[in-house]
Amino acid sequence: MEQENNCQMKIEKGDYGYVLEDVPHLSDYVPNLNTYPNPMRFNPAYSVVKQYFIDFDESVPEKVIVHKNDPRGAHFRRAGPRQNVYFAPDEVHACIVTCGGLCPGLNTVIREIVCALYHMYGVTRVLGIDGGYKGFYSKNTITLTPKFVNDIHKRGGTVLGSSRGGHDKSKIVDSIQDRGINQVYIIGGDGTQKGAAIIFEEIRRRGIKAVVAGIPKTIDNDIAVIDRSFGFDTAVEEAQRAIDAAHVEAVSAENGIGVVKLMGRYSGFIAMYATLASRDVDLCLIPESPFFLEGEGGLLEYVEKRLKENGHMVIVVAEGAGQELVAQSNSTTAKDASGNKLLKDVGMWLSEKIKDHFATKSYMSITLKYIDPTYMIRAVPSNASDNIYCTLLAQSCVHGAMAGYTGFITGLVHGRQTYIPFSRIVDHQNKVVITDRMWARVLASTNQPSFLTPKEVIEFQKAEEAARHLLERENNKSSGNKHDYLTYSVQKFFCKPHELNE
Repeated sequence: MEQENNCQMKIEKGDYGYVLEDVPHLSDYVPNLNTYPNPMRFNPAYSVVKQYFIDFDESVPEKVIVHKNDPRGAHFRRAGPRQNVYFAPDEVHACIVTCGGLCPGLNTVIREIVCALYHMYGVTRVLGIDGGYKGFYSKNTITLTPKFVNDIHKRGGTVLGSSRGGHDKSKIVDSIQDRGINQVYIIGGDGTQKGAAIIFEEIRRRGIKAVVAGIPKTIDNDIAVIDRSFGFDTAVEEAQRAIDAAHVEAVSAENGIGVVKLMGRYSGFIAMYATLASRDVDLCLIPESPFFLEGEGGLLEYVEKRLKENGHMVIVVAEGAGQELVAQSNSTTAKDASGNKLLKDVGMWLSEKIKDHFATKSYMSITLKYIDPTYMIRAVPSNASDNIYCTLLAQSCVHGAMAGYTGFITGLVHGRQTYIPFSRIVDHQNKVVITDRMWARVLASTNQPSFLTPKEVIEFQKAEEAARHLLERENNKSSGNKHDYLTYSVQKFFCKPHELNE
């Protein structure tokens, strides 16, 4: 089996086009490491498990739908406990940090990391870093024990506090070294994981025996490769409540319109899934699907048509939708501490545009209610489904760290827990593919137009095919991700040249 190495990924190639995109290991750069029998051998909870440990060569395919002559393609190392570990329980000094915006399930992940370390591996020294990345060097730490975290999963937010920015690589790694920390668990979104990758590289450069493991957190579900991110299921469920309220308001008034703005800075997954689940939505707007207001086939014409047919309507708009139109009204741009563009309030802007349109129609008056549940959604505790998922993520992450793997995130790929190199998830974002069946289901559910002309659809499909071939060449026709090239094609088709470089 051939093997290639780079700083954040090991590529192993086998027969029939098999490619393993492996994660780094402590033994790659720290010589003469001791190994120990896994303490879980003596854990009574696992005594009934048929296959106690994960075999070394078990992997999970990135693609499960292939044609008979296709190569087997990219695989990721399967997550789970290994027979040997690279840390004795009494030498482990772990820390946990949460960064970025809030998300349902943060406290559950913290709780389960602590409990897995204590109860599965006998680790008793776990610190919580207070206040995000900057907490490594500017704030106090919190001692985390099973008793301390016992019921935190019942509360929203994060007991460790969170913040954006504050990523000073040298100060963070200095703090890790000075405190004797050798396991770093980082919970955050794509910006946070980019920071985690930088921290891992610095730790590796210094030759420190410390693992860096990430658990991807984004309520928008825009982390590449993985099936979904934790908190997403809860967010869709809570978004339903806002849509229900908008529907009640709309049907209770003559020509009533309910506008609901949901989260989705660059990806419209929450809006899309909440729309499909609700069946009360008449129009769903997401960042990936452009629209226009005025003229034949425009949004305002459709709103008027739907009101004449039904007497009411509900509009769901993701926060990142239509930003190019909103920017025409206000060209100023600003960024938050994580470097993300501060978006204009598309929900308020769209509501005003609709009101202005009907103000000129003497034959039709409307009643419009605008609902923005953003901070209510992200602050709630996680539901049952997300609680289970958070438990699996946390335990898989701990198993990987104890086994000496580093520079990875853990996540579901086709329903299996895997270890994925940082490099695979920090360069691309998961986006709704508007030529895919799921978006077609939304259009069929709402009966809304796509706001694309047949000519534009053909041009988009051509751009998609060109982007597919380009990214396959760049990845040696082996490890390209479907969403990566489709995301690229959307950007190529709809974005201005200067936007592609940002």
